[in-house]
Amino acid sequence: QVQLVESGGGLVQAGGSLTLSCAASGRYYRMGWYRQAPGKQRELVATITRSGIINYADSVKGRFAISADNAKNTVYLRMNSLKPEDTAHYFCNAVTDFSASWGQGTQVTVSS
Repeated sequence: QVQLVESGGGLVQAGGSLTLSCAASGRYYRMGWYRQAPGKQRELVATITRSGIINYADSVKGRFAISADNAKNTVYLRMNSLKPEDTAHYFCNAVTDFSASWGQGTQVTVSS
């Protein structure tokens, strides 16, 4: 399994922006971000394949942008126009040819 190192969470006011990053220790096929709010199930936020195919949750389309630096095995999630309902623990996920890995997560809190 690849190891994942996440960074970039924090507290921001509604309408603000944050960028999350996730660095994988090895080559991946697909990486992305999921989030889980208290009392709710973990849900997809955005994923990107190594070839650049991107998928977003409807709730973040037009506000969030996922990108990747394949040379660094690192994925970024730029989050704009943040809303209080975006408050959650955000987890990085990496899928390789052989396994799937999760990071420890980083907290994003959006105040109204």
